[in-house]
Amino acid sequence: MLNLVWVRSFLALVDRKSFQGAAELLYIAQPTVSLHIQKLEEQLGVPLFHRSRSGCEPTREALNFLPYAQSIIRVNERAIASVRGGPLRLGASSNIGIYLLQPYLRSFLDKQIAREVEVVIDRNPTIAERLENGEIDVALMEWWDGRAGCEAQLWRSEPVVVIVPPGHPLAEQTVVSRSELSEMELLGGEPGTGTGRLLARYFGGAAKMPRVSRQLGSTEAVKQAVKAGLGVSLVFASAVSDEVRSGRLVAIPLASPGLSKDLFIVWGRTQAGAAEGLVEHLLEVPSVKEPQHALV
Repeated sequence: MLNLVWVRSFLALVDRKSFQGAAELLYIAQPTVSLHIQKLEEQLGVPLFHRSRSGCEPTREALNFLPYAQSIIRVNERAIASVRGGPLRLGASSNIGIYLLQPYLRSFLDKQIAREVEVVIDRNPTIAERLENGEIDVALMEWWDGRAGCEAQLWRSEPVVVIVPPGHPLAEQTVVSRSELSEMELLGGEPGTGTGRLLARYFGGAAKMPRVSRQLGSTEAVKQAVKAGLGVSLVFASAVSDEVRSGRLVAIPLASPGLSKDLFIVWGRTQAGAAEGLVEHLLEVPSVKEPQHALV
């Protein structure tokens, strides 16, 4: 079993890069930090730091251990908070957290004034991992892979649209056909959102599918690139509602039956009690519909 005190000393030394700095951060004596690191190295069976007169640098093994050490401390804090009634931790994939979550969170806080909610927004794979590790109570995600120890339910289906700049040849169209989409080269956004799997299902294994280029890392970067005329892309309709209303982008739905992405609300079984009220609220509040004219 890893000693939490040793792990905290490890993290402090990674942060401060000196035993004295780590000791000051933890309000303990420098020899105590040295002893903690020695014990941890003995337990793991590897050196964790390169020591020199200029300071300490983590070894390759230490860098491999680092995310687990951080997770161990977060889980410990969550375990204590669950007993003492600490804040709920709500995780959301980036697109949901930025473009969809806020009205739901506001209405929940209006109803649950006495309960604080901490929000974590990150890539979908990271949110899945932190939920599985017990670091968050509830997650809103763009895909869910059925991991053990968690419950999941469909939250809502979000329309996906093609976005182009004003003046683009497609800008006057009311819909984009499946065959037109298959010929496109799309600007890619954040990896790990499941859009590739969504397109594969939409095209049903057909040989011809749109090509994805220039992974730009986020929907915001994609929107700026499309505005600049660097290409076209697929995004949540809600992600571009402001730009469509102001005329800076044109959003075109896919021809019937259209294209939408199922979004999920997921919670850990061990967090069921703490998460119950938030889960119920998120499932009860109806989706906010964008006006139909906002899409074209």
